[in-house]
Amino acid sequence: MTRGGFALVRGLWLSWLQYRSFFFILAFGWMIPPLIYLLVWSTAAGDGAIAGLTRGEFVAYYLVLILVNQITYAQTNWTVGDLIRYGQMNRILLRPIPPIYDALASEFAGKVVYLVFDLPILTILALILRPEMDFRLENGLAFIPALVLAWALRFFWGYWLALLAFWATRADALLALQDSLIFLLAGQVAPIALLPNAMQIAAKILPFRYMVAFPVEVLTGQLSAPDLSIGFAAQIGWLVFAFALYAVLWRVGVRRYSAIGG
Repeated sequence: MTRGGFALVRGLWLSWLQYRSFFFILAFGWMIPPLIYLLVWSTAAGDGAIAGLTRGEFVAYYLVLILVNQITYAQTNWTVGDLIRYGQMNRILLRPIPPIYDALASEFAGKVVYLVFDLPILTILALILRPEMDFRLENGLAFIPALVLAWALRFFWGYWLALLAFWATRADALLALQDSLIFLLAGQVAPIALLPNAMQIAAKILPFRYMVAFPVEVLTGQLSAPDLSIGFAAQIGWLVFAFALYAVLWRVGVRRYSAIGG
């Protein structure tokens, strides 16, 4: 199964490379909103600070956010509904490996293609905009599991929403709503500390902050030790919840799909 999974990743990666120009344009499009807010907040900070963040710290925050957002973004969730609606799930169900491997393989293949574009661009932006960040080894070490958990949470949360296509033809609208909530509550419009109190509370309770903003805050050193512990606990708790929903919806949905002739 592991060998089949790696073969699937390699095959999808090679197919993605054939259309790399399209995906580079897509990746650049995803960069635009954070870059706009980077310019807005860094300009507003000027020579001072806003909520304790200086101009250089806003630059560092948004450059890290661009990287985290593109690594955690689960583009394959948008294709699941089409596979179900048009009966194309059949070919995936016939494979000798679990269907989730297809989505995961596409995720990993896509990340490689995107990073080939993202890393050079972010390096150039860093040289031009001169970010300021008090980097500490413990933050760097904590960033890795925070990023992995953020990706897993965003992937499985979107995947269970996409599986609602077994019952509803407009399940993609829920994915669009999820992206809107991530935009508002996951530190993209502004760092969480700058949001109104009600939105800060919602961001800390709901799962969306932990899909993007939390790993950014970890790497940029914005969190205390208790905040780190609470954040990791929230990531794990929401991930378990999302995975359980995925498992239940997949099991019930496939039965329904087969029963109606899928």
